[in-house]
Amino acid sequence: MADNSWDKCVEEAVNVLESRQLLRSLRPISMSKQNDEEIVKSRGNEGDEYEVFDGLCQWDRTSVEVSVSIPTFQKWLHDEPSNGEEIFSGDALGESREERFKKLLLFSGNDYLGLSSHPTISNAAANAAQEYGMGPKGSALICGYTTYHRLLESSLAELKKKEDCLVCPTGFAANMAAMVAIGSVASLLAASGKPLKSEKVAIFSDALNHASIIDGIRLAERQGNVEVFVYRHCDMRHLSSLLSSCKMKRKVVVTDSLFSMDGDFAPMEELAQLRKKHGFLLVIDDAHGTFVCGENGGGVAEEYNCEADVDLCVGTLSKAAGCHGGFIACSKKWKQLIQSRGRSFIFSTAIPVPMAAAAYAAVVVARKERWRRKAIWERVKEFKALSGVQISSPIISLIVGNQEKALQGSRYLLKSGFHVMAIRPPTVPPNSCRLRVTLSAAHTTEDVKKLITALSSCLDFDNTTHIPSFLSPKL
Repeated sequence: MADNSWDKCVEEAVNVLESRQLLRSLRPISMSKQNDEEIVKSRGNEGDEYEVFDGLCQWDRTSVEVSVSIPTFQKWLHDEPSNGEEIFSGDALGESREERFKKLLLFSGNDYLGLSSHPTISNAAANAAQEYGMGPKGSALICGYTTYHRLLESSLAELKKKEDCLVCPTGFAANMAAMVAIGSVASLLAASGKPLKSEKVAIFSDALNHASIIDGIRLAERQGNVEVFVYRHCDMRHLSSLLSSCKMKRKVVVTDSLFSMDGDFAPMEELAQLRKKHGFLLVIDDAHGTFVCGENGGGVAEEYNCEADVDLCVGTLSKAAGCHGGFIACSKKWKQLIQSRGRSFIFSTAIPVPMAAAAYAAVVVARKERWRRKAIWERVKEFKALSGVQISSPIISLIVGNQEKALQGSRYLLKSGFHVMAIRPPTVPPNSCRLRVTLSAAHTTEDVKKLITALSSCLDFDNTTHIPSFLSPKL
């Protein structure tokens, strides 16, 4: 299949939707007293009106310093079930805060750059909320899409070097919408309306892809539009073999770019080579790479200099951006198809205007405060040097084996003042339970040293697995 054949397919699918009057449009509602041209001019250039800083400030620490109530702390230590109802006991009201709460250093979040506490970003949200409230509460196709959403999409498209972008309610919804829309190509172009096997889309999915990708594929499969092939984790020989033996014309490869539980990267350069050979559509979920990797924060594809080889780049605004929401960076035709066929986008309320304003500010801050990317990668180097564990990203997966070992390690770290979660089934397969450590630009060298000391007391680095091995496919 030629490299440009997917472009032809999506164009034909969009034409079919238009001919059936099923093509949906986004009509941005103006949310400013300024006209739209003034908004774009004042906010869409270099973002000079947004205040940025040259290094860590006091507020950055609030992104990695948290507290839990003593009842919560005690239940956690004893692994007692909780619905979150305990804050603190009534008889403790007279006690000081130090007596009622346990302070913890957070090493389990996804706020990689520490932007969730950045005043420029929170001020953008506050100002928008004060001026416009939470904004029109409706789906994007009805009344939830505003000039702020459009500005955010434009900035993300520029970041990802794509023609356009679609902002979604969450990263989960973005992956679901992308997979379902890709599958819809088969039914839209099928001669009889219901695709034959040869007319379906063949989706090749990494065995350790995120649940949102898996659920999106399952829905597309349930609709009768796709055939699914799972290749061993990051195994390009296995993928190449599956691609070569598949006789279906429409092929898609989808993968996490940076895997959330194992902390390893997809082999982007090899994927790009295979794409040239087989002409498949390449979709990546860059949730953990966006703003963290690449000189400009463009993500894993920028880091490996293969942005042009990625057709659809899914991402989130709830991790390194420190906000909320998801997005799909793609061509204009793909955007038209997804906004018309992606159920999780169509039937969900759009993100509130203050969140869109905050996320746009986060894009500006993440681009300008380059020192944050440098800082997080310095923490990665320090952890690697101090522990001897061969890590390659801010996501550190310390596989200890069974569930009890993981819980013991987590409890010890909790007592020592560190928030590090034990990851257990069904998130990971049995006997691959782990302590998942994540680093942030808001962490200091001293923070990392203290964590390594605590970890050394509850596990043996020499006998702890980090390099992920092939595990059973989730699909």
